[in-house]
Amino acid sequence: MLENHAKLVKFFSSSDEIIGRKKLQKMIYILKKCDVPYEEKFEFHFYGPYSEELTLRIEELCNLGFITEQKEKKSNYYQYRYQVTEQGEQFLNQSNVTLPPIDNLIEKMKVQSSRFLELVSTMLYFDHLSKQEVAEKVQVVKKKSNYTEKDINEAWQFIDELNAIAK
Repeated sequence: MLENHAKLVKFFSSSDEIIGRKKLQKMIYILKKCDVPYEEKFEFHFYGPYSEELTLRIEELCNLGFITEQKEKKSNYYQYRYQVTEQGEQFLNQSNVTLPPIDNLIEKMKVQSSRFLELVSTMLYFDHLSKQEVAEKVQVVKKKSNYTEKDINEAWQFIDELNAIAK
């Protein structure tokens, strides 16, 4: 019944802690593009792929006490920190949800900046295009981010590494 919720709790359980809402959105999207069966629908938004469904499920998981969301004041913005709770672990143990191995994928993404994951997820969003067309699209839709050719090449390499881990 709460299978999609359990999949997200599994993500938080595997990640130990996620810092940032944008990073969270990008990580789930990238996992989905690596064939991890997350059901949330994503649309292209100001910061790249975004899922309103994911936002609502996270809110529900917080309300159920399965994950915690801590709001931290930074210099000129708020940052959110997410962790699974003991209640969330118990819920996960009682669910029979299975996912492909995601721990290595999560660890690889956690050390990246949300800016870089935004680039990677944007590139994956347009993966039906050629690499050249993706690079051109990034320059149009992410003009203010000033991604360089080097950034884009590093993102392609990162995508290749994730795909190798996911196989």
